[in-house]
Amino acid sequence: MAKYKLEYIWLDGYEPVANLRGKTQIKEFNAFPKLEELPMWGFDGSSTRQAEGRNSDCMLKPVAVFPDATKTNAALVMCEVMMPDGKTPHPSNSRATIFDDPDAWFGFEQEYFLYQDGVPLGFPQGGGFPPPQGEYYTGVGYKNVGAIAREIVDTHLELCLAAGINHEGINAEVAKGQWEFQIFGKGSRTAADQVWMARYIMLRLCEKYEVDVNWHCKPLGKDVDWNGSGMHSNFSTKHMREVGGKAYFEALMEAFDKYKNEHIAVYGPDNHLRLTGLHETQSIDKFNYGIANRGASVRVPHSFVNNDYKGYLEDRRPNSQGDPYKIASRILQTIATVPTK
Repeated sequence: MAKYKLEYIWLDGYEPVANLRGKTQIKEFNAFPKLEELPMWGFDGSSTRQAEGRNSDCMLKPVAVFPDATKTNAALVMCEVMMPDGKTPHPSNSRATIFDDPDAWFGFEQEYFLYQDGVPLGFPQGGGFPPPQGEYYTGVGYKNVGAIAREIVDTHLELCLAAGINHEGINAEVAKGQWEFQIFGKGSRTAADQVWMARYIMLRLCEKYEVDVNWHCKPLGKDVDWNGSGMHSNFSTKHMREVGGKAYFEALMEAFDKYKNEHIAVYGPDNHLRLTGLHETQSIDKFNYGIANRGASVRVPHSFVNNDYKGYLEDRRPNSQGDPYKIASRILQTIATVPTK
């Protein structure tokens, strides 16, 4: 028997953006624990905006487990928050009630800024701005990406892969100090679990560099000529991949237009600062789609059209603060309104 360090991780009750929380317990196991071996665990919900002090008990229900490569005999345990009975999902539990489809595939492109001392990495400490956007995207060299950031994103990639997270890539983004990682998963819960865990690993990693991760969708403000951060969401269902067709695609886009307000409602707060029609975005109150158009609401890859309208599509409206549980669920809810026959 070995003592395992289990980091229980959950989303708190803060709005409009939940924070990740974590605490560690020690349990003995013969080998790396399976999900069904992990016990529920209580916490003080009054300190996380999930309960009142006079009745503060909440429960953590393990729903996914990942190896933690930063420690010996350690695991990262993604949890849902439950009421004290251990059976009823807490109102803040966005995972428990989402629309899920194991045959739906999601690829999330998580953008973010790395900040130090109140400004993005590489920005002048005394105020002002670095040279304008242009050379930073997929840039190489100290003047474009610095030194600390490259070490952080490379280490984050290694830690995610060691955890079994389906991390598919990284790149420096358009703005100075801005980066992106991509996560792919099958099933909305599985994909979103991995995004949240990748976010957690990034936050924890940055602690030792005295660097903060800024997930806000427009941290530099709407009145400056710098890109915001999105979480472009690539999606497909089994029908989209195997049947598709132009008529089905057009009906699907009509549904996305019909429910555009419902999508925007869960695609992340402050999106009006980002979806302005500038910087490769469509205006927040409009919907359009276009082949390889990065300024469209939904970008249609050439591969989709050339394959008889089969494959995946990219919704470019979700932002970097969005809850991937809610984003995936809303996309699937809209898809479900379109007949497949």
